[in-house]
This record gives sequence, structure tokens and C-alpha cells, in this order.
Amino acid sequence: MKYFLEKTLNDALKKLRQDLPDLADILCLGDGVNLTSWTNVIDGKLLPRLSPDFPLMAAICGGGSSGKSTLFNSLVGDRLSPAGGNAGINRRILVSAPGEIFRQKEFLSTLFEPFGSASKPLKNKKELTEPGCPLYILNSNVPRNMVLMDTPDFDTGAQGGYVNRDVVRQALGTSDILIYVFTNSNYNNRDNTDFISEMLTGIGMRKCFLVYRVYAGFDNEEVIRHAMTVARNLYGNDAEKYVLGIYRSDEDNAVAAGERFAELKPVRDQDLPFTEALKRMDPRKLRPELLSSILKGTLETAEKARIRANTSLDELRLYLDALKAVQSQCVREALPHFPLDMVLKRFIEIWLSTDPPHIRVMRQTGNIFSQPIKMFTSAAGRAKDKILPGMSKKPSEDFKDKVEADLITVVNEMHRRTAGSEVSVSLTLKEPVTSHMIEVFKRIIASKGVKDAPYIDFSDDKEGTFTLWVSAHPVVFQEQETLRNKDWEMAIQSILSHKDVIIDMSENMENDLSNIVNHLRDEMGVTDRVRQTFSALLNVIPATAAVTYIFSTGDPVGAAGIKVKLAGLFGLHDLYALIAIPATTGMKRADQKQIEAILGPLAKQWLDEKLRTVQGLFEKEITGGIIRAAQEAISASDQLIKDIENSINVCGKAVK
Repeated sequence: MKYFLEKTLNDALKKLRQDLPDLADILCLGDGVNLTSWTNVIDGKLLPRLSPDFPLMAAICGGGSSGKSTLFNSLVGDRLSPAGGNAGINRRILVSAPGEIFRQKEFLSTLFEPFGSASKPLKNKKELTEPGCPLYILNSNVPRNMVLMDTPDFDTGAQGGYVNRDVVRQALGTSDILIYVFTNSNYNNRDNTDFISEMLTGIGMRKCFLVYRVYAGFDNEEVIRHAMTVARNLYGNDAEKYVLGIYRSDEDNAVAAGERFAELKPVRDQDLPFTEALKRMDPRKLRPELLSSILKGTLETAEKARIRANTSLDELRLYLDALKAVQSQCVREALPHFPLDMVLKRFIEIWLSTDPPHIRVMRQTGNIFSQPIKMFTSAAGRAKDKILPGMSKKPSEDFKDKVEADLITVVNEMHRRTAGSEVSVSLTLKEPVTSHMIEVFKRIIASKGVKDAPYIDFSDDKEGTFTLWVSAHPVVFQEQETLRNKDWEMAIQSILSHKDVIIDMSENMENDLSNIVNHLRDEMGVTDRVRQTFSALLNVIPATAAVTYIFSTGDPVGAAGIKVKLAGLFGLHDLYALIAIPATTGMKRADQKQIEAILGPLAKQWLDEKLRTVQGLFEKEITGGIIRAAQEAISASDQLIKDIENSINVCGKAVK
């Protein structure tokens, strides 16, 4: 493992440890990504060991009655741990180290964090026979910069119900090296070695000392042969490189009776005396390979979690896009009528009010517009009310009723679809937002497969129409519940109370109409042609015009009515409105163009403003909380995923 002590690795690992759980919380990944054991590995096995000052952790382990506690007592030079008697008498972990180690700042909390419980000093040996938190004791005989752990038997009990294995698993997980003690009766016990082998595979390959408690009549070659059987059961074919030393502890009645300490003898020429071998253990030389193994597994878990989070983020994006598209459609459905008569009358009022002084004098004397007014009077019977100042800016009662009916229908539909467990939307390939949605959909399919992904159904029409069903994302569940619990009748009344805002002429609309008047005056001037256009308009327009919304990648052609391009709603940028007006048969093409030049901007300004108003009402009463929750989660997750990817890359350099 390269650079394992570098600050960059430490910083990157700390950031990764913070960011990944934060990301899982933001995206509500829940059981889909369980990071508890992953964070425990980083907190207990990686971050502390990146410091060269962190002591070497040596765990004495083995089956029942193998002599673990006897060896522990011999190494510390004190009979601290109960030995002999029934197998499985010890139920706790006992930790011993020189006093200067325990006096290091925050050492105890760091050491015992992987155990998930506080520790306390050993006061009575009987405490070790009762389940509970780890115990510790200071001892000067333990090699400097080493922590020695005595662990309970891991084979006490029946298979599948071993009483101490969880405790032993915690101890082995915190260790840097193992001291595995075995006897002639259990050296080839695959259940024991498989347990440790499984631990080694899951938490990083730790090297070990092998201690064989053996009859004095066994020669060293036989001891080595049995020990290597144990090693191969633990490590496989590469066992040799993981064995730090092989030692024998001959059976002795005095040792068994607790009258003397056990004596360990090396059985290979290259092995040092046991205490000397322990003293020579250097964390800086021993840990790189171990940490590399642990870090590799940690990064693999992090990468899997990142991929899962990225897919969840795509699912959230797709849900949000689908909901926005549904809202856009409902907003348009809420405004299927345009108060053409009211808007045009107000436009003409503004036009007339901005006439030059001499034109207004002429108009007052009847020299201008007299003929058109006579024509309007004969044609419509009410042209004078339409053309002269003082006209009302209020819409007709009929238009008000239509707006209210449209709103109630659409608002209920929007509420139903927003509060549901999934949202479906029908779109065409012409709509700009669809290319992004289909791209996200394909990424989800590639990651999760068809079975667990959103569903899409394409029709056979030329427009490329398709319907997409997307499940609500856990990120919005709480906001959905809030919406479902809302007093809906009151919410409808709140929306309807803003009906006049949708209907009436706003100050912004007044300003927009004035700007259009000024623009048209610059373009057209005050001519007979303008007066004739007004005459034609007032004869053909209905009080209310139907609006059809269409999408196009260019100006739509071939449809009857005034066509205007609107501001995009939720990414639907090529949205057009087709304003239906009666056919202008017999009208000159020049007059038709002037009608379009006047009505087009009027309709655009009105619809752009009112669509935004309806959208605002929908978001206030229905979709706002859900959209905000999704957008905030997307924004935060986007950055976290980038940071996590960078941290994984930085940490990954250490294992290459």
C-alpha cells in the first residue's frame, strides 16, 4: 500500500466517511445501502491505523480449552484471566497494554469504538465470566506500543449458536495480528478455521503467529506439519507468507494447575523467541498490506453505494421531470380560453390615449374614425362603446365562470396525481424535455434492469407519443403525506380566491400593453391602415377565444388562428398557443398580417403572465413542497456524488 501515512489519504478517507452516509440520508436509501458496518471499519480499523503512533493490536484467539488465557497470563506475567476449568468460562474481551498507551489522548474511546460500547478497568477476575463491555488493565510486561487482547472461546456452544462469536468477531476485527492457539484435538477443526478465515476475508488479511499446545513427545517437524495445515485452512495456498512464526507450548501439569507460566519455543530456525518476535513487530511495516486489503474492500463498498446513490438520484430526477411535465400540462389545461375582447379593448384604449394631440383633436371633432364607428355601429351595434375611451377593463361574467370551472377540474386532477404513489405523463419526442428524460430512463434501466425500473410505453403515431410511469421517490414521501393531510377544500378555496389575479389586467400586463402599443406605433404609424385594422378586429373577434397549446421545433404552420410562441414551462421550451378567431374571408392579406401583428403580442403577453400565475398557485397549494424537497436533494446529492467520486479516486491511489 503506497502513501498509507500521507495526510491526503487521511483527509480523503475522512471526507468519504462523512459524505457517503450524508448522501444515503439525503436520498433516503434506507436498507438499500447499509453503511453501519462500513463506517465502523473506517472508524475502528482504518483511520486510527493511519497514524504510525497507533499501537499494534494483537488478538489471542482459538477454540475452547486451547490455552488462550494461559498464554495471555504468561505474556503479561500475571494471572489476570481465568484459565483452566470448563471451556467457555471467559465471556469478555480483556485488553492489556503499557500505561503510557492508555494515557494517550482519546486512545480508549478510539480503541473500543468498534465494540460499540464503553470500556472499564478490570477490578475483579469474575467480571470476565459474565457478558459485558470489554475490560482493560495496565501492564508493563506487554511490549511497548502493543495492545494484547485475550478473547473468549469461539467454539463454545452448538454450531449456529456459538455464544461468543459476536464478541470474538469484534476483537478480530480490531486486530492487526492474530495469535492463534490450537491443540492436537482441534488443529484440523475446519469449523474453527473457517470462522477465522471468513473473518480474514471480510476484514483484511491479517498475519498470525501459530501456537501449538502439544504433547512433549511430538517432534518439531510434526508440529510444523500440523501448524501448516492450520495455516492453509486459514489462508489457502498463500498461507506461508501470512505466518509470522510457529511455536510450541508443551503440555505441563504445573502450567495447567496455574503454578507456573507457559513457555513458548520456536520450532523453525528462522523464528525468534516469542517475546522478542512480538517486540520487533513494527506497525509501519506490518500495516501497509493489511490496510491496503481493508481499504480495498472499503472502497469497493463505497463504489457500490455511490452507484446505487447515483441511480437513486436519476430516479429522483426522472420523477421530478415527470411531475413538472404533468404540472405544465395541467397549467395549460387551466387556461383553455383567452379573453380576447377584454384585452383588445384595453389595448385600443391605450392606443387612443397615446395619440398625438392633433389626432385627438381631430378625433373629438369626428374627422377621424367617424366612418369606422358608423361601420361598427351598423355591423355590431356596439362599436362606439368599444372604440371610445372610458371602456371597462373587467372581463365578462361568462369568462369568469369558465375560468373557475377550468381551475376546479384541473386543480383536483393535479392534486390526485401529485399525492399518488406514482406519476404518469404522456409526452411526444418533439418536446425538448423528453430527450433528457429518456436519457435518464436508459441509465436507470442499465443500472437496475427492466424489472425494477420505471415503465415506458410508446405509441405507433408519427409524433412519437409515449407514456412514462415513475414511482414517487422516498425523498418526497414526507411532503406527499403533508399534502394528503391538507384540508383540501380550504386549499381549493384559496386557489379560487386568486381567480381575479388570473382574470384581471395586472399592472405588469398594463405595462406590457403600453410597450406593444409603442412598438406598433414605431412600426406602423398612425394611418388609415391602422384604423381599418381596428375596424376589422372589432368585427371578427369573439369575447372569448379558445386556446390550443402545441409544440414545434419551429414556427407552426398550417393551423387556423393566431400563432404565438410562449415562454417555456418546466423545460418545455417550444410551446406555442394557437388562438382561434373566426375566418377573415375577404380581408386583404395586409390586413390579416396587421391583425396577427396586434393580436399575437397581446395573446403572448397575456398567456405568459397568466400561465406563470397559475403555476405559482399550483406550487403554493399543491406541488411546491414536493418540488422543493426534490430539487434540494438533487442539488445536494449532485455535489456529494462528485466529492465521493473524487475521494474514492484519491484513496484508490493508495492501493495501486
